Amino acid sequence: MLEAILLGAAQDAGLPQTGCVCDRCRAAQVDPSRRQFVVSLGLIDRAVGQMWMIDATPDFREQLILLQQAAPACSLAGILLTHAHMGHYTGLIQLGREAWNTRHMPVYATPRMCAFLMRNQPWQQLAKFGNIALRLSPPDKPITLSPQLTVTPIPVPHRDEWSDTMAFRVDGPQQSLFYCPDIDDWERWEQPLPALLSQVDVALLDGAFFSPAEIPGRNIAEIPHPLATDTAERAAGSACDVRLIHLNHTNPLWDDGPQRAWVAERGVGVGRTGDRWLLG
Repeated sequence: MLEAILLGAAQDAGLPQTGCVCDRCRAAQVDPSRRQFVVSLGLIDRAVGQMWMIDATPDFREQLILLQQAAPACSLAGILLTHAHMGHYTGLIQLGREAWNTRHMPVYATPRMCAFLMRNQPWQQLAKFGNIALRLSPPDKPITLSPQLTVTPIPVPHRDEWSDTMAFRVDGPQQSLFYCPDIDDWERWEQPLPALLSQVDVALLDGAFFSPAEIPGRNIAEIPHPLATDTAERAAGSACDVRLIHLNHTNPLWDDGPQRAWVAERGVGVGRTGDRWLLG
């Protein structure tokens, strides 16, 4: 059985966010059930006894436990990276000799992302000491993870200071899934979102902010993401199972209320840790 499991749905800094005293973060500091892991996706193929993670987040340790609990008979066979922002690769540090001390764990990344890792410590050391084995994965070239599971990195426009940015299309024998935690603007992408949604069964899409008013004192143009309202409007009427992920700690979609009802009216949900989809 092939399965995908959402291992987190928060923006890179998680919830609660370090140093924040907003009501939502304060509530999460007091109540562990309100805490949210950084966005990551797990893939499981029980037929071959293997599983993979897309993105190695600051919450990698806890997310690996979640994945192991979902598939205790499977072993981690690799990690796929979307890009070089803090929430998506820094969990690799848990593979080093101070921690798990893995041996040649496959890490799939684009040539530019691999070059970034090899130019900088401690990531270079992970490769030098054989904790990880970098697998060059050019954009738009399918990666066969198992006989029935293929993933394809798809370039998307984002703040690419250190690496390019990939979304991933995941294909099993029965269903396909599109994972896109970060994108600057749907208008800047060459493919119209409705067309993409017509080609997949599940779409997990960047929903960082509901409104630019969420972060007063900061210029949202410096950290561009499509507003959840824009994404919901573009996805309205799609037969695809669309869920918003990568939510900032300020996003009211974390809670039941009028904003969540508004996106639900357009057929769009909000991703939660533990959401699962059967791919084959």
